[in-house]
Amino acid sequence: MAEDTIVQQAGAPHTAQSDAMQHVERSGAAAQHPTQSDPAAQHAAGSDIASPHTASQHITAEEHHGHLHAPTSQHVAGHHLLQVEGLSIGFTMYDPAQPSFLKARHSFVPVIHDLHVSVHAGEIVAVVGASGSGKTLLANAIMGLFEPNATVEGTIWFDGKEQDADTLAQLRGTHIALVPQSVNYLDPLMKVGKQVRGFARGGRSQRDASVRQEQAAQETTGGSAIARGDVKAQGRTTAQERAAARERQRVLFSRYDLPPGTEDRYPFELSGGMIRRVLLCCALMGGPRVIVADEPTPGLDLELARRALDDLRGFADAGNGVLLITHDIELALVVADRIAVFNNGSVVEETAVANFASPDLLRHPFTRALWHALPEHDFAAGRTV
Repeated sequence: MAEDTIVQQAGAPHTAQSDAMQHVERSGAAAQHPTQSDPAAQHAAGSDIASPHTASQHITAEEHHGHLHAPTSQHVAGHHLLQVEGLSIGFTMYDPAQPSFLKARHSFVPVIHDLHVSVHAGEIVAVVGASGSGKTLLANAIMGLFEPNATVEGTIWFDGKEQDADTLAQLRGTHIALVPQSVNYLDPLMKVGKQVRGFARGGRSQRDASVRQEQAAQETTGGSAIARGDVKAQGRTTAQERAAARERQRVLFSRYDLPPGTEDRYPFELSGGMIRRVLLCCALMGGPRVIVADEPTPGLDLELARRALDDLRGFADAGNGVLLITHDIELALVVADRIAVFNNGSVVEETAVANFASPDLLRHPFTRALWHALPEHDFAAGRTV
């Protein structure tokens, strides 16, 4: 059965909100899982690995779809909470070998190819890879954010439903929240308190849209409370909601040692570490189901970093999911349930943290080399594995 494959065409218009994946192209072939013959996917050994994935039902087992489960992995309602299949990202760029920039031909530069990763309800999955390897592009893909010269192919499911460009935009900031790596994500012209409180109203705005649709559908019947106009104020934030958002923001600011008065300051008045804490507060404000945390702890002291990771752990333990993107494998092994090892633009192994107890439990040569390179293993990166 054919699947909708999300594609961002190179050179597509770039909106002010950086919305990407503007074009959804019908593909005649379903997204396939990597096979054993694929060098980048030697970890994939499940019996169903070569079958098209429909994201409908999953039978709880130790291994399926090319990844090993952790004890916390749950298939709530029979599916993953978040699943990325066959993601490939590349950029159309001027050929640097050409002598003249103005006459240079375009060349296509692939960065991510055939990437597969899943997040179950109740777990933290850490994507571990070198800095600059393209992990942030994975985060942007899940959020539906790309540069206009990007070409993006693949399929994303959220809570068992296949997504397209429009639905990913609706999920962004409400059901899926991002803790970005860059400290430049905040609006430089808006006070940080107002920006953080805005995330608490994100989910409500989606509900308001549903209310307006129902009102439009029923206004000719006069039979419902919505049609009679009892919810005319649904599009406006009530004083009670504003007070609740302000109190939630105050609690989060206090937890992360942001002093009184921080909410009335602009981003340029804050240190880099303070901005990272504000960005984490933004992600925790709106009650999402999945948090994509892209290097959330640099710039934080040890105590605040531990506090942030404890909050992510608590968020996952409540039945939600976290995709933690990091280059710090030691951090990942402490906080995560499963590790997705990123190398050469793809995930080469997705396995439980417990399997890092011994290199014999790891499948891919790169993952085993990573194990040997850890400090407690004498940094033996050059050892034959």
